[in-house]
Amino acid sequence: MPLYNSIDRKVLKENLLAEPFVRKTISFYRYFILDNPQEFRDQLYREWADLNCFGRIYIAREGINAQMSVPEGNLESFLLSLKNHPVFENIPIKYAIQDNGKSFYKLSIKVKDKLVADGLNDDTFDVTNVGRHLDAREFHELVESCEHIVVDVRNHYESEIGHFKGAICPEADTFREELVLIADLLKEKKEAKLLLYCTGGIRCEKASAYLKHHGFKDVNQLHGGIIEYAGKIKQLNLQSNFIGKNFVFDERMGESVDGQVISHCHQCGKSCDVHLNCANDLCHLLFIQCEECAEKFEHCCSIECRDLKNSSEAEKQRYRHTIAPKFGNRSVYRKSFRLAKNTTFADSNSESGQ
Repeated sequence: MPLYNSIDRKVLKENLLAEPFVRKTISFYRYFILDNPQEFRDQLYREWADLNCFGRIYIAREGINAQMSVPEGNLESFLLSLKNHPVFENIPIKYAIQDNGKSFYKLSIKVKDKLVADGLNDDTFDVTNVGRHLDAREFHELVESCEHIVVDVRNHYESEIGHFKGAICPEADTFREELVLIADLLKEKKEAKLLLYCTGGIRCEKASAYLKHHGFKDVNQLHGGIIEYAGKIKQLNLQSNFIGKNFVFDERMGESVDGQVISHCHQCGKSCDVHLNCANDLCHLLFIQCEECAEKFEHCCSIECRDLKNSSEAEKQRYRHTIAPKFGNRSVYRKSFRLAKNTTFADSNSESGQ
């Protein structure tokens, strides 16, 4: 069997929608040492393809980071298959907060240099000297006390739609930027108790080690991340200290934790927490858009992108070779809501005669 997908994306998505069975979305990660990541990758692909699993899995010499969609009828077999590999022994499995079973449409397993692209030289600090792991209840109670510093180690587009109450949410586009910003923002607070959190816990492993290396004395992290917290708080019937939606890196783009919407459409300012990528293939910028603006701008981030999407191939080629680099620049994301009020929103008002 081929060890990669060769079917067109459109066909795969149509097949997913036509499936008569339910899928479960899960995630897990673990740091361990692999002598031959490619061989391990190929072995897992064979096993998981046979079980009709989908997902985005990264494998590196330092371990595995997986987000997956498994047919409910094959879930037990999948969990049993993990036990055939000693490195997966007792690995914590996190289940999605909200799951429509359409999180992934193909199986993608890639070998990477690192599980988390942090741009750091791991030889410069002890990556195993991580912070103290807190379970969901411990973290909940410490956040509720309002006596400690809560830090979101995710990117800005994630924290914009949901975060813990009172958390510091640096405006960073990448994890590498995030670590440097946090260390600088809190450089006068090295004796304070830090409470770190991320989506599933993996980024906190590296972030806590980085901060400890830079002299922070009391570094703590939410074990299992927001996903584990949301599930546990629901079981305990406690009011969530996480407000809004948890951003996820699959087709769903997010899952609500407490039902609140705390972000806004980047084009009109209306309350909204729906992420999408600009429908102009030369842009593909990730942004937030409400239903009304989606209709008006045809799922594009601006009038310019809408017009380019509908233009001739010759016009698209001209843009591709001239000003295309301006499109899809992720560094503009964190400014997009402010830009919307000054440009796109103003343009849309002008277009509509307001």
